[in-house]
Amino acid sequence: MLRSIVGVIAGYLAMAVFVFAAFTIAYLTMGADGAFRAGLYEVSVLWIIVSFVLSVIAAIVGGFVCAAIAKSMTAPHVLAGIVLVLGLLFSIPVITGSYEGMPEVRDGATGNFEAMQYARQPVWIALLNPIIGAGGIVFGARMRKRP
Repeated sequence: MLRSIVGVIAGYLAMAVFVFAAFTIAYLTMGADGAFRAGLYEVSVLWIIVSFVLSVIAAIVGGFVCAAIAKSMTAPHVLAGIVLVLGLLFSIPVITGSYEGMPEVRDGATGNFEAMQYARQPVWIALLNPIIGAGGIVFGARMRKRP
């Protein structure tokens, strides 16, 4: 039981660290003009593609780490459920369009943290990400070779 709990926590942390590092590098590489539509905080098609790829990789890494530590498939399924539920909860502001007080127009100098705070993604992306994440976790867990 303890091994499963540690596996879920480690898998989640592995995903979080990967996402933070990979998305920071992607944003610094692409810059604000590559990540956003011109003059807006709406994400670009290029950013959507890059974020999709990075999210899949992060989920696979998280599932692999979770399964490797837990030594079972139960823990990755729990992690996938957590990611699905949290992802859907975090998509509520995107679905409801709760952007009050947030700027719509972007100037040229947009830092990494400002970009994370104000980025506007399509609703379908916000709903698809948790599903992709959950599936990627299960896929990553199955990649681990059993002894």
